[in-house]
Amino acid sequence: MYQANAERYQTMAYPRCGASGLRLPAVSLGLWHNFGDQADYTTMQSLCTTAFDNGITHFDLANNYGPAPGAAEVNFGRILRDGLGRYRDELIISTKAGYTMWEGPYGDWGSRKYLLASLDQSLRRMGLEYVDIFYHHRMDPNTPLEETMGALAHAVHSGKALYVGLSNYDGPTLEKATAILQDLHCPFVLNQNRYSILDRTIEQNGLKDTAARLGKGIIAFSPLAQGILTDRYLEGIPADSRIRTDGRFLQETTVVARQEQIRQLNKLAARRGQTLAQMALAWVLRDGAVTSVLVGASKPEQILDNIAALNNTVFTDEELQAIDRLVE
Repeated sequence: MYQANAERYQTMAYPRCGASGLRLPAVSLGLWHNFGDQADYTTMQSLCTTAFDNGITHFDLANNYGPAPGAAEVNFGRILRDGLGRYRDELIISTKAGYTMWEGPYGDWGSRKYLLASLDQSLRRMGLEYVDIFYHHRMDPNTPLEETMGALAHAVHSGKALYVGLSNYDGPTLEKATAILQDLHCPFVLNQNRYSILDRTIEQNGLKDTAARLGKGIIAFSPLAQGILTDRYLEGIPADSRIRTDGRFLQETTVVARQEQIRQLNKLAARRGQTLAQMALAWVLRDGAVTSVLVGASKPEQILDNIAALNNTVFTDEELQAIDRLVE
């Protein structure tokens, strides 16, 4: 039976989600990749236990994570049953619904019908009575915001979620959603959005400023830009890279176009005493607006390397200006 490291809480930071009482680890583990049907179960289990042994209490999923859709939740449920679940009250488990999950008119977007059915399916796949955070995964232009937010509130009021979150929203829609959820007395605490040195969308669409003003947390996904902001592609594209084996999320042309930038960023990271990945994670956390960064991993060692980013999240003005010049 898995026995967690007794010193797991000694080094991790746990910022609050905005003005709420919920605290997340500064580094969280995402199960978007490497937890599908083709993944090795022993490796998946080792990734989760290594994370928890080093203070990562938050495990982030979605209904469609796989492949196939739902596989990541099934595999995580098995990991819970095989030992991690004995620490359930020390874990933050999140899932989402919003992207296509099943055929027909009720299998995606933001209707009450879809969201609540999807949450029930997610709970069954993971073998849980509730999740800690239930997100709407993307804005739905064709469903009234009141209906979508009402479904999230129902999930909490029925005991199937403790908090709710929004993912891939912009600033103006976030503000409208916050007002609705406040009226429904629903604990909305967290926004999940893509954010990295190479992707500043939440700075441009108002999400980052609006979340801070409203007292809501932000958790950043793809902080390493699908691996571009690591040493993986500094000298070309390895034969065993995800680009060669998958290609859905990162293309060769993108890497080639960014190669000189990442080489220069890597030199800057080295001067800071960090790997490129560590500097990229530290940059996302630099100003306190982001509660946590979501990292993915294929090896336990990558998790440890990412956690080490917390050793230095302070940047000089000169370093920040140099980063901006390199990616502009």
